[in-house]
Amino acid sequence: MSDVRVSIQRDSEREERVVTTGTTAADLFDGDRSIVAARVGGQLKDLAYELAEGDEVEPVEITSQDGLDILRHSTAHVMAQAVQELFPEAKLGIGPPIKDGFYYDFDVETPFHPDDLKRIEKKMQEIIKRGQRFSRRPVTDEAAREELAAEPYKLELIGLKGSAADAAEGASAEVGAGELTIYDNLDAKSGELCWKDLCRGPHLPTTRNIPAFKLMRSAAAYWRGSEKNPQLQRLYGTAWPTKDELKAYLDFLVEAEKRDHRKLGSELDLFSFPDELGSGLAVFHPKGGIIRREMEAYSRKRHEEAGYEFVNTPHITKAKLFETSGHLPHYMEGMFPPMEFEGQDYYLKAMNCPMHNLIFRARGRSYRELPLRLFEFGTVYRYEKSGVVHGLTRARGFTQDDSHIYCTREQAPDELDSLLTFVLDLLRDYGLNDFYLELSTRDDSDKFIGSDEQWAEATDLLRQAAEKQGLELVMDPGGAAYYGPKISVQAKDAIGRTWQMSTIQVDFNQPARFELEYTAADGSRQQPIMLHRALFGSIERFFAVLLEHYAGAFPVWLAPVQAVGIPIGDSHVPYLEEFAAEAKAKGLRVEVDSSSDRMQKKIRNAQRAKTPFMIIAGDDDMAAGAVSFRYRDGSQKNGIPRAEAIAEILDAVERRIQV
Repeated sequence: MSDVRVSIQRDSEREERVVTTGTTAADLFDGDRSIVAARVGGQLKDLAYELAEGDEVEPVEITSQDGLDILRHSTAHVMAQAVQELFPEAKLGIGPPIKDGFYYDFDVETPFHPDDLKRIEKKMQEIIKRGQRFSRRPVTDEAAREELAAEPYKLELIGLKGSAADAAEGASAEVGAGELTIYDNLDAKSGELCWKDLCRGPHLPTTRNIPAFKLMRSAAAYWRGSEKNPQLQRLYGTAWPTKDELKAYLDFLVEAEKRDHRKLGSELDLFSFPDELGSGLAVFHPKGGIIRREMEAYSRKRHEEAGYEFVNTPHITKAKLFETSGHLPHYMEGMFPPMEFEGQDYYLKAMNCPMHNLIFRARGRSYRELPLRLFEFGTVYRYEKSGVVHGLTRARGFTQDDSHIYCTREQAPDELDSLLTFVLDLLRDYGLNDFYLELSTRDDSDKFIGSDEQWAEATDLLRQAAEKQGLELVMDPGGAAYYGPKISVQAKDAIGRTWQMSTIQVDFNQPARFELEYTAADGSRQQPIMLHRALFGSIERFFAVLLEHYAGAFPVWLAPVQAVGIPIGDSHVPYLEEFAAEAKAKGLRVEVDSSSDRMQKKIRNAQRAKTPFMIIAGDDDMAAGAVSFRYRDGSQKNGIPRAEAIAEILDAVERRIQV
């Protein structure tokens, strides 16, 4: 047997090794069960891959993101096998890994019942114990069609092949531009075929490499995401490298469910989604309206201090505006269908930037006016598919705190630097403090407009601004908007979830498409650079993020009711109403619970409403001209003079602190 020279790369260490022909990646890492695949020449491979001369091999651990994806995709195969063993008539859709888990779509006659999930989970455990081997096998298109003749959805993917990744979510896990492969699940002892699936892989060596999993729920999903296609049944699950990690994740889900903004919104009487309005369209109730007003008022104040000018634009426009901006050819699927009026098509506004361009263009502009910072709380409408609409975080109608800055090329670096600092400081004022930045750039797709030189300059401007913040910078190739690159501020909430917050984009293209110009100092006509910036993203979504971050217990300055007076007896109600009147005169939001409920029930009601301060008064308090504080955590402070009590609440509001 001949020798094969390979190199093993582990972090920064490189090891040269000579092995015999037929040596597999698994042989290189024999005995290390934490390694589940290998990256060879930059490509992920099964551990069964036979090494070739000159291969550069990097181990893939199960705890890495690639390792987790492989674990979860392999578990999705086991789930699909279990389903077809229990429901032989089930037809296979697609089963990719997703964040924190996996899913698989099935065409079955009857929707899955919760008891079915228990049966499927038990069958999966049996398959895992059998230790079936995942075995990769290249096939021709013709052979794949013959083998999978009973699987109509797989046949469709074979026909799409190279374009399948764009045609269906998750399809890239099954077919790509290269050869087709089928993964066989083989009996550990006999090698007999137990099940097979069209798949690109890689996979775990055997089903025994799946340490911990759980099926979560079922849902309906249209094939390839289109309502015109059959509705399939989607099973969701999760898989983790250890049972402890699975338990921690399930505990996290319990906490996340407690914080679900849709649940809290109903419990705290903040907002609702009436069926009469339609999916993804919210109404804010009085208490929710107070929170939203305070959010907007503080943002407005800070923008005024930073030199922004406020504008307003209409909710509909002629189609030509979005043709000029490029949104119709590049973003039509995300817009509501047009309305025909007086022989012309009108569209609901899906973004504010084209209208801000018209404001800039309304008259001649001088370099002395730049940078010109336009700001709007502008309501927009997006045609989100029903399957992705999710409370306030993915809505069809929402209000962006949208600004567009027009500046010279020379001004752009400093403007971006101050803009990003402004954004981060304002987010901190709302109570978010853990950030990293993501820089989204273009790729080779034809969806992007503008020259390579413009994109390179715009990307470099954003990178320089990001690096000045001293935060982690993560690259997002291909994630840019069609007209320019962007920085996204990613913020972690109280339980460690990451939310995309503010976005900043550099745009050379829209100023050119709208023929925007200013008169330079030398009298020449120059084109400005346009900076897009949404700070909250949308007010509704930011509202939801803060609601979940604080679990409904907003800091005093945002709380709809900042203090509630709780009398020990009916005779103490007038005294607390006087206190409330004094507090209201100072701008505080104070109520008195004068209901017939007992005192302890009033306290419980205030706790359920997550009111920051409970103001308790009895005979001793009245005699001393004082009140007692009861805080959210149950602690209490007695005998506080009324003026001091109001001062303490005011201080918490002014400093925007949590109590």
